[in-house]
Amino acid sequence: LKAGYALIRVSRAGVCNTDLEILQGYMGFHGVLGHEFVGIVRDINTEDEALKEKWIGKRVCGDINLGCDACVVCHDSFGIDYRCSKMSRNHCPNRTVLGILNQNGTMAEYLTLPVRNLHLVPDHIPDEVAVFAEPLAAACRIIEQDLVNYDEKKPDKVAILGDGKLGLMIAEVLGREHLKNFGSGSDFDAPVLFGKHQHKLDLVEESGVNGKMVSECKDSSAFNGVHKDHAGKYDVVVDATGSPAGLALAAGLCRPMGVLVLKSTCAAGEHFNAAPFVIDELRVVGSRCGPIDQALDLLALTDETADAKPLRVQKYITKTFPLVQADEAIRCAAERSTMKVQILC
Repeated sequence: LKAGYALIRVSRAGVCNTDLEILQGYMGFHGVLGHEFVGIVRDINTEDEALKEKWIGKRVCGDINLGCDACVVCHDSFGIDYRCSKMSRNHCPNRTVLGILNQNGTMAEYLTLPVRNLHLVPDHIPDEVAVFAEPLAAACRIIEQDLVNYDEKKPDKVAILGDGKLGLMIAEVLGREHLKNFGSGSDFDAPVLFGKHQHKLDLVEESGVNGKMVSECKDSSAFNGVHKDHAGKYDVVVDATGSPAGLALAAGLCRPMGVLVLKSTCAAGEHFNAAPFVIDELRVVGSRCGPIDQALDLLALTDETADAKPLRVQKYITKTFPLVQADEAIRCAAERSTMKVQILC
C-alpha cells in the first residue's frame, strides 16, 4: 500500500456506460473495470494516528482522478483553479484514473485510493444510493463549470439530449438548480430533456425539467434535421446521447454563439462536419468528473430538508448482481432496457 493511500473494502460498485465503452477499446485500458463505488476504509499507510482515526472504518466514495500530487497542476502553482473549475482535481498530466487509466477499478473486493480523494458518506444514505455519487457528480460538474447562466432577468434556456443514465442524472441536477433559482411557478422556461423513451422521461418529472420525445425536435426535411420550433432556440445544449450522431442534433438545437456541452465518451467514430460549429460560432465545452461532495449533499436531502423533491435514485436500479456474476452484470448493463446495474462486492 503506497504512502498516503487507503485500502478500501468495496461494498457496492456501479456499471457505467464508460465501462462498456472501455470494453469496446476506449482508452486502451486493461485491468479491473469500474469507477462508481461505496466502500469501507480498512487501512491507511500513514503514521498520522489522527488521520487513521478519521477514516478507518468509515464509509466513503472517492474522486476517480489520482493526481501525482507533485506537479504544478496538482498544487495549482499558476493559481488558475478559481477560473478553471478545479483543474487541479481533474487534469494532472501524470494522473491515473480509477478503472479507466492505469489504475484498477471498483469491480473487486478491494481498491486503493489516496486519502485526499476520499469523501465521507453520511450515515443515513444507503449503500445503493451512495454508489450514485460519482455519476451525479458528473452532472453537477456542469454547474461547477458555470456553463449555465441563472441571471434573474434572462437565464439561459437549456436542452439536454439523451435519456440514458447520465442524461437522467443531468436532468435531476439541472432541473433542481432551475427550481432553486426560480421556483416552480416561474415564467422562465425549465430545462428540456429530449429522450426516446416516455417511461424514462417520467422518471424525472419531479426534478423540474420538461420531458419531450426527441422526435419533436427533429425534421428530416430541414437542412440541419432540426424542427423549426427548436432549431437554434437553446442557449445551452448538453449532449448525453452516447452517440456521435447526437452532436449534430445538439449543434442544430443550439443558438448562434451558444454553449454545447459534451458529456458522453464514445468509442465509435463518425465523419465530423465542422461547418455548423464554425458558422454559428458555437462554444463547445467538454465536461467530465465533478464534485463528489456536492453529489453526496444532494443524495442526503430528505423530505424535511429539500426545497425540491429529494432525489430517489433507487428507481434507476434495474438489477443487482454478486461480484462472481460481474460478467453477467456487464451484459445486463449493455441491454437497451437496462437503467442502472450494481454489483455487490
